[in-house]
This record gives sequence, C-alpha cells and structure tokens, in this order.
Amino acid sequence: MTDRLAPVCEAIARLLSPHAEVVLHDPATDSVLAVWNPLSRRTVGDPSLLGELDELTPVGAGVYGPYPKSLPDGRRLSSVSAVIRDDEGRPEAVLCVNVDRSAFDAAARVLAAFAAPATEQPAALFARDWTEQLNETVANFVRDRGTTLAGLSKSDRQELVARLAEAGVFDQRRAVPTVARAIGVSRSAVYQLLALTREEPGDAAPA
Repeated sequence: MTDRLAPVCEAIARLLSPHAEVVLHDPATDSVLAVWNPLSRRTVGDPSLLGELDELTPVGAGVYGPYPKSLPDGRRLSSVSAVIRDDEGRPEAVLCVNVDRSAFDAAARVLAAFAAPATEQPAALFARDWTEQLNETVANFVRDRGTTLAGLSKSDRQELVARLAEAGVFDQRRAVPTVARAIGVSRSAVYQLLALTREEPGDAAPA
C-alpha cells in the first residue's frame, strides 16, 4: 500500500515544498506509515491520533478539511485529510497534507498594508504641481474609456486636449511638450488638436 501511494505523496510534497508536510497513516494501527517533508518532526511508527477526524464533517467522499492545526513552535497549519478505501470500501490509509501558513500569512499582511487606502494628496501640493493634474486627467480619461493611450481615437484625443485646456494645463510654461509625452503623440499633433479644440468650442467628441 505504501509503495502504491508513495509517488502521489511525494508529488504533492514536491509541489508544495517547503511549505507542506505529507503524511500517510495506517487507520488499522493508528500509526504513521510514511512522512514527506516532516514539519511536525513525526517519524514512521509514531501515533497518528486520527481520532480528531471523528469530530469533523467530511466535505466530500472521505475528504476532511481544510481544518486548522498548530505546530509546537506556534506555526499555524491548514490541513486536509483523505480516507483511501480498498475495493470493499474498508479504510486502507489516510493521506494528510499539512500546509504551513506562516509564509502566506506574512505575505497577506504585506499585501494588505500596500492595499490600504492612501491619504489624499494635499491640495496645496497638487495646485503647485500642474503635471500631477495633467497625469490624473489623462489617467482618468483613459480609464473611463476602458482603453489605453494607444487605443484612443483622434476624436478621443481632441476631447482629452479640450479637458486639459479647460483645466488650465496649457497656461503653464512648456505645457505642449509635457502633454505630448503624457499622451504619447508628437508636439505638432498636440498643436493640431489644440487648434481644433479652439476652432470648435464645445464640439469635442461626446463622452
């Protein structure tokens, strides 16, 4: 039996290494048959203590968990167990996979910290940095269109330039080359779009 299930157990252990322990139990003797990557430091012949499964409700045919466990050093585990039966339906072995959650919990805390809402930019700083206003306007416009800068049509760019003009961006020194870089076109294209905007006030492409 151990020889038959060993390749499966080793495959799981290798896939989840070094974060998982795989244990094969003998339900008849309630002892450990084999261990791969022994996080719990159990060895062959140690008591399995499978009685804990009696307190759990199976989530599938002979499958229990994931359920929480702990290592002696305080690390938390997520465990899942599968009862393997013979041709007559008798429990032949219990395969358990114990995953050390430490690395995943730490990563989750880091991601949660980065995902925390950022404080609003001070209005005074925003007012002084007109390029920030430019970038925000362009980013919001592209996001609203559900596309990319490269995917904007000429009418889209004309409307975007009109919005930037209304926001006073072109009142700033060296605005045209900065806008050209921001929207990915040439300076001459910005001048052309700006001219069209000023020639046709209010006639930019509808949102």
